[in-house]
Amino acid sequence: MKQDIRKLTVPQLTDWLKQQGEQGFRAKQIHEWLWKKSAQSFEQMTNLSVSTRTLLNEQFEIRPLAVHQEQRSNDGTIKSSFRLYDGNLVEGVLIPALRHDDQDRMTACVSSQVGCSLTCKFCATGYMDRKRNLDAAEIYDQVVAIDRQAKQHYDVPLSNIVYMGMGEPLLNYKNVLESVDRITSPTGLGMSPKRITVSTAGIAKMIRQLGDDQVKFNLALSLHAANDQKRDTIMPINESNTLEALGDALTYFYQKTGTRITFEYILFYNFNDTLQDAQELWRFTKRVPAKVNIIEYNPIAEANFKNTDPQTLDKFAGFLDSKGVIVNVRRSRGKDIDAACGQLAGKEKDKQKLVI
Repeated sequence: MKQDIRKLTVPQLTDWLKQQGEQGFRAKQIHEWLWKKSAQSFEQMTNLSVSTRTLLNEQFEIRPLAVHQEQRSNDGTIKSSFRLYDGNLVEGVLIPALRHDDQDRMTACVSSQVGCSLTCKFCATGYMDRKRNLDAAEIYDQVVAIDRQAKQHYDVPLSNIVYMGMGEPLLNYKNVLESVDRITSPTGLGMSPKRITVSTAGIAKMIRQLGDDQVKFNLALSLHAANDQKRDTIMPINESNTLEALGDALTYFYQKTGTRITFEYILFYNFNDTLQDAQELWRFTKRVPAKVNIIEYNPIAEANFKNTDPQTLDKFAGFLDSKGVIVNVRRSRGKDIDAACGQLAGKEKDKQKLVI
């Protein structure tokens, strides 16, 4: 196979061009085509000579992902399966604002791995094997494709990105951070890092690394229980990354970055929805400045969890609110096309659903 040109830095590309008798400044032009203009072929690089484009085409390739299928929910959410250069599929989601929300808010939910090595019991991706990490360009390409969908269907560009799709972002640390750099750089897509949220199931060592790297994006922790015994049951990663370890790591992260943490919490019926659970969550949130997003559970075939009832949810949220915790209740989007949180799995059966 030819070398993926997006693996090269500008200095590396400059050196290669000079070795070929080409002018070194062309490297910056090529880099701009790749990361600012999102070119998918060398033929699109029209300010390069035909001979230079031919030379690039002989030695390198661009490996853009392709939209394999689009499905549109009744609520306007669009789920896409993306085919990678090696035939693997990942999924990403465009989530438009609800009518009463900010109409210019368009959120892309992107994947960071093909499958997942974690085994969270409530998540469809957790029942898949992890085949491989996505590279930075493959994550970047999801953002470009979903931005294109937002403009095509809603005439509004992307405003926010969440790394909440398939995979555990912090187990693909290098590529995730490189993708954020490509998305936020002035020589890339130029988005603000404050518009980006990376969600983790809780890898304490890597949360500390985020602090050391002083990242500018937002961090969300999929918590779902502030009790080790309960969290062990639904999220086996907690056995090696206990709540105490996570709390210490989050404190370190906040000290280094000054960024408030978001705790994501699904209320499962008769499991983690009591006032005692709410008290445990409140005590955990006191460790760092934080807000809590209570998330609606989205059923999957592999598990028997159920959403708590509305009255219990109100009491749970009301308790947190009475303690001064910022609480948002998030309603699921795209459930009818398996596009909601926890439902992404790239299932073969999805291919039988309506294609836009």
